[in-house]
Formats: sequence, C-alpha cells, structure tokens
Amino acid sequence: MEERRVVATGLGTISALGADVDTFWSNILAGTSGVSRIEKVDVSDIPARIAAEIKDFDVEQYMPKRQARRMDTSSQYFWVATQQALDDAGISYEEDDPEALRAGVLAGTGIGGVETFEAQFDILRERGPGRMAPTGIAMIISNMAGGLASIDFNLYGPNSTVVTACAASANAIGDAAEVIKRGAADVMVAGGGEASITRFAVGGFAQARALSTRNDDPAGASRPFDATRDGFVMGEGAAVMILEEYEHAKARGARIYGELIGYGMSADGYHITLPRPGGSGAARAMSAALDDAGLAPQDLDYINAHGTSTPANDATETAAIKTTFGDAAGDLAISSTKSMTGHLLGAAGAIEGLASLLAIRDGVVPPTINYETPDPECDLDYVPNEARQMPVRTVMSNSFGFGGHNVSLVFGSVDD
Repeated sequence: MEERRVVATGLGTISALGADVDTFWSNILAGTSGVSRIEKVDVSDIPARIAAEIKDFDVEQYMPKRQARRMDTSSQYFWVATQQALDDAGISYEEDDPEALRAGVLAGTGIGGVETFEAQFDILRERGPGRMAPTGIAMIISNMAGGLASIDFNLYGPNSTVVTACAASANAIGDAAEVIKRGAADVMVAGGGEASITRFAVGGFAQARALSTRNDDPAGASRPFDATRDGFVMGEGAAVMILEEYEHAKARGARIYGELIGYGMSADGYHITLPRPGGSGAARAMSAALDDAGLAPQDLDYINAHGTSTPANDATETAAIKTTFGDAAGDLAISSTKSMTGHLLGAAGAIEGLASLLAIRDGVVPPTINYETPDPECDLDYVPNEARQMPVRTVMSNSFGFGGHNVSLVFGSVDD
C-alpha cells in the first residue's frame, strides 16, 4: 500500500511581527525586529527587560468577550491562528458534518496557561480560594488550546497536546503528520501557542541566565550565531498549519504550500537545560529527518535553525549541522528567524515551520538579523542581515527543547 502523503494547505499566525501571515512574512523579509521593552508586566527588578511582545491585542476583534473569558491568552493566540489557517485552507465544518470526524488537532506548548496560573495564585494568596475563578484550572492546563479549538471549530478527530518545551509545536506538526499517514485522519490542525511574558516566566528564565540583558538595544538583542550574543529574547504568539492528506487536498482543489517529507527526533540524555556538547543528539534528529525524507545531505537547500542566540545553543547547533551534512554544510543557507520573532518557546517550531513553507513558496530565505561579529565556532552561511532570493525546494526546520528534546522537520515543494 502506498504511503499517504501529507501537505500543508492553510497557514495562520499572530506574533510581535503581525497578526496575520502576510504581515508576518513581509516583516521577516524586511529584517524587522519585533523586540521592544516589556510593557505587559513590571520587570523593573528583573535583569532582562525586553521581549517580542504582541502589542495592543484586542481579543474582542476575534471573539465575544464571554468566550474569551474561558481562555488563557496562550489559548486565545492559538485560536486566532487556527481560525486564520482554516480560512486560508478553505475548510469549515458544521456540527453534524461527517468530514469533521476525520479532522483533528495536535497542539504544542511549553508552559501552557502560565498567565492564568500567576493571576489565580495571586487571588488565592491575597483574597482566598473562594474568589478564584471556577474556570481557572481549565484555563491553566496545557491541553486546553487544542481542546477549545476542537470545540469551537467542530474538529472531532484525534486531539492531543505535546509538551516538550521549545520543541513542542515541531513535535505537534510531526505527530499530526503521522496521524494522517496511518489513516486516522484526513485533516489535522497542527501548531502551537505561547503567552509566557509574565513576571514568573521572565524572572525564572532570567535566573537561569538564559535571557539577553541587552536592554538598551532591544532590536539588536536577539543575534543568533553572532560572537556577541548573550542569551535569547522571549517572544509570544502562535502559528498553525493545516496538514492534509495529499489526495484529499487535491480532490477539493486546495492550494498546497508544501509537503512534510521528513520527521526526526532524538534525546540528548545530558542536562536539563544545556545541549549535549558537540551536538550529537541534534545531529541524530537531523539525520533521522533526512532519512525519513529520502534525501542526501547535498539535497537540502535551507535550514531554519533553532538559533536561539545563546552561546551554547548556536555553537552546538553549528557543530551538529557539520556532523550531519559534512562537506555539504558549507553550501547550505542557514538562518534564524528568532533574530526577529524572539523565542516563542513551545510555539517556536510552528512559526518557524510556517516560515519554512513560505520560503519554499516564494523562493526566498529569511535573514539572520543583527549578525555583525563572526564567531569562530559559528562559521557557516547564516544569511546575514538581508533576505536572499534563491531556489528553495527543500527546507529543514530545527527545534530543540530543555530536557534534551530534539526535533527536525523537512518540508519539500510539491509539483502538481
């Protein structure tokens, strides 16, 4: 039996670079930074005071206030991206639509409803348990973004959530493709959402010494692979892609962005936050994804790197790329869109997968902005500062998470 192919037919996103795909992509190609001073919460006593915040988000533009009250902000972001992606794909299900039984959701998040958790804990501490919200627990738990999408968009097929830190939404996309390949669904909403710019999360990452403290230069703070990088910059938002079985998509005349042709995973088995030195774990994930895609190292055109702008990650990922691609590593275009979006934690893999598909569509590779000072340990082609027009038929998107979770996805163009 021929393996079922999986293609992307709809995209949706909201981030500091825009509340829709077109705005996001135009800002990416222009090399626009979404990083600024944090305004949502008081971080005056925290060493890191910058992030890629979504400014002026009015949830009532997307849904009634009563509906929004049952959602943490992370779920609201995922809901918005899901609505965009379904609209883009031309998919809508009524409550009794039999097609809805073959459509599901796979969501990814790193922290879930941390904003609600903080707010409810403050209420508990200051006013007592009797004043806590009856929906508080439902808003906090990590599966609720996917659960609410299923409820509101009539998606009755497989529904699950992945929580693998910064690899979560990449895992969600890969796992959703596997659901379709094994015949359990024809359509899957796949992606992730995160809203973790809170005192607890910013303070915690700052205490772990993971964040940039370049507070006087927010736009220049996220500088992956640059020798002067000093930590990642938190971001927030969501990205969703509609994955669909190829013949199903063709039968309804869907527009196809690209095909998910490779999925690889591995574990570092090394440290709770640091990558394994030398990048052997990351290299195994990349090699597994290439093997799954049936590609040789020289067949890949572009890598959307994890590229967090931390000293350890960027050097380790560079070493892993060299291990995986050998002599072909120097010919690869590599860039980190985190230089512009910040690090969306559990939603990072999804927004970078979305950028990978758009790179294929438009034949252009996003830049790594703020690349000024070469690092001897990071000596590959990081597409510095300006987008590059070039043929893009195959793209790898890397995502690595605390706990040693490594995920690589490979997308390819589709010739109808």
